[in-house]
Order: sequence, then structure tokens, then C-alpha cells
Amino acid sequence: MDLRIIGQMAVSGALMGLVYALIAYGFQLTYATSRSLNFGQGELVMVSAFVALTFTDLGLPYGLMVPCALLFGALAGLAVERAAVRLALQQKSEGWIMLTIILGLFLLSASENLWGRDDRPFPTPIPSEAIRVLGIEVTPLELSVAVGALAVMGLIELFKRATLQGKAFEAVSADPEAAELMGISSRRTVMLSYGFSGAVAALAGILVSPITTVGPTMGAVLVLKAFSVAVVAGLDSGFGVVVVGMALGALESLASFYLGSGWREAPGLVLLITTLAARPYGLFGRAIIRKV
Repeated sequence: MDLRIIGQMAVSGALMGLVYALIAYGFQLTYATSRSLNFGQGELVMVSAFVALTFTDLGLPYGLMVPCALLFGALAGLAVERAAVRLALQQKSEGWIMLTIILGLFLLSASENLWGRDDRPFPTPIPSEAIRVLGIEVTPLELSVAVGALAVMGLIELFKRATLQGKAFEAVSADPEAAELMGISSRRTVMLSYGFSGAVAALAGILVSPITTVGPTMGAVLVLKAFSVAVVAGLDSGFGVVVVGMALGALESLASFYLGSGWREAPGLVLLITTLAARPYGLFGRAIIRKV
């Protein structure tokens, strides 16, 4: 067994796994403030990628297209919070589950009517020629995934720790009722978390599209793996989703290479089932002890 091949497959898979980690981080952002998830997050990734592609087709430079697509993703996230989550949270119901799923299905149907059902290439100025680093070949596209994913997660974490609004984010995450008594608006903080989550979804779409393609079904596969990463890592550990996302990507790549493409999904399922059986709160999560 060639160790160089193992290293090559593991590195390529781990870099792709950072896309799963980025989408999983979006799940964490909304869960922290509202204990809710956007189950249409995959469709948000897909629609944002199509919007970014449309901006590119209209001649918008790449450096301007990216912030415009991120703004669209943030606005879409705010729309999800307003249309599907806010009322359910006010009524203390779980209606946001079905409503976010329905919104996702609506976005899927709308994208098929607007852009068609065929997959389309995503042009990018980032070169695709492989470069060799320590005997392992990586492409600038793969490196851009790592830089973009880690940079945006780092910036959001810095915002949460170094700004007053970020402190409010942490306060609502710890105890919403106590935060309200201190004059912090939980509703505004939940809106912010959904805005961040939408921007993160848009960035994931921009990063992965040049490697794969843009199509109506692209988000479905990504979000299932991202959800597995979020659950396995724990819904309160940003560091955990990075580690688990890279590990899952590497395992998928190795399984596909040595066992066949039909086994590509097996590592994620095994990891998810094993973690839920042994540590339901995640590998990096913390068990919550409630006094009754």
C-alpha cells in the first residue's frame, strides 16, 4: 500500500471536508441562539451558487461578485428567520422544522424554473493546475476552500468575542431569558445568527461550485453530510466541526478509492451511528445537566 497515495487521497478529501464543516458551522450559529435549524440550508447553498453564477454571467468581477453573493445569502437567511422561524419560536412550537423544509422545497422548485435542471460549470479566476507541497499535489481551488472556510469561521468567532453585539450573541446562547432581563434583544440576535448562517451557506456554494458544478441537487448531498458533521462534532463546538469535517472528507475519499464509489457514504453513516450511540451530544459537545 503506497503511503503517498493514502496521503494524497486523505489531503484532497480533508480539504473538501471543510465545505461540510462550513455548512455545519451555519447550523451551529442558529442552534446556539434559538435551538432551531434551517433544514433548507442545502437549498440556500444551491440558490446562492446560482445567484453568484448569474452575477458572473452579467460580467460582475469576481472580487465584487463574492460580497454581493454573500449579501444575498445573508438576506435569504434573514428571510428564512422571518418567514419560517420567528412565529414558531414565539409560540414555543417546533413548527420551524416543517416550515424550513417547505421553504427549501420552494427554493428547489424555483431554481429549476429559473435556471433549469442541468448542472452548469462555475467559472473562476483561481487556477486549477496542481502544485506539489511536501510530495502531495493540491490545486489552488482546493486551497481556496480551506482559506475561505477557515477565514470566515475565524472572523465570525472574532466578532462574537470582540464586539458588544458578539457578546450579546454569546449571552443569548447561554441563557435567552437572562439576556432579555439584561436588555439584550433575543429576537435581534436570532436574526443576526440566521443572517450569518445564510452568508456562510452562500460562501460554501461559491467555494464548492468550481470544483463540482452548479445544479438544483447540489445542496442536498452537501447538507446531509454537513448535518452529520454538526451532530458528530456537537452543535456547540466550532473547532469540532472543522476536525470532524476534515476527518469525514478524508475517510470518504479513502473509502471511495479503495472500496469503490458505492462505499463513499459509508464512513459518514458509521461515524454518525457510532457517535449517537456513545455520545449523543457529540464528540466535542458538552452534556447539559438540567435541574428539575
